[in-house]
Amino acid sequence: MDHRLPATPAMAREFSELFVNRRAYTIQSMRPHPESGRHYYYRPKSKDVGKPTGLSLEIVRQHLAGELTIGIYAINPATQRCKWMAIDADYKTALEDLIKVQRQLRDDGVAAALEKSKRGGHLWMFFEQPVMARHARTYIYHVAQGLGVQVKGAGLSDGIEIFPKQDELRPEEFGNAIRAPLGVHRGARESRGWRYWYYGADYRLDDQLAYLKRLPKVKEDHLERMISGKAIPQEFVQRARRTEAPKYFEWKRGEFRILDYVEVRR
Repeated sequence: MDHRLPATPAMAREFSELFVNRRAYTIQSMRPHPESGRHYYYRPKSKDVGKPTGLSLEIVRQHLAGELTIGIYAINPATQRCKWMAIDADYKTALEDLIKVQRQLRDDGVAAALEKSKRGGHLWMFFEQPVMARHARTYIYHVAQGLGVQVKGAGLSDGIEIFPKQDELRPEEFGNAIRAPLGVHRGARESRGWRYWYYGADYRLDDQLAYLKRLPKVKEDHLERMISGKAIPQEFVQRARRTEAPKYFEWKRGEFRILDYVEVRR
């Protein structure tokens, strides 16, 4: 099934203003792994120098067009700040919990966009200027706690996942990437791929981007007032994960091997 759509450099710029906070990124494999059937993510490397490539407007345009699918990182380790926060939920009552959180955010004066996903949804909030990741995470943890919404981790197998998953990163760390919105999820619908849209606009790239651009952005001083005197519960304080060992495929002699040029990440 062909999910490609026309995407322009102007669309890529609008997307980048909202979502791109650092040039590190991942790509979702076009083909499923022969053993697991999963479409793993990897960090692309330059063929010439063997170093990870940086995210460009052309790569973003290709993501929007459906030619490839990227994952993005929330925290810029140079500042420990993030432009956005995402809540991922993929369990039986996921949408109910996300809508509860969205309503509470609205009552707090925080607009959030609800995106469909394979088994639930993603809830995104955006900041007027990048804010400290620790502050954004503190706010969402206390919202979830007040609503009785479980947060995955600390012994719980189900619950919402909060991105960024770390309060801060060392210069060489990346944290956890999340699939960038408005692209094709290649692992959905029996590996044929599927686009998941935001509920607040028509299912067109230009309408979706216009909706996100209009969405009110959270001011840093407003966020700081909401978390005054609060801290993240100790059981949810997490450090960045180390890079996982690449998972290699079986190849015939003389065949092109993409893993000579990329680093595979889950």
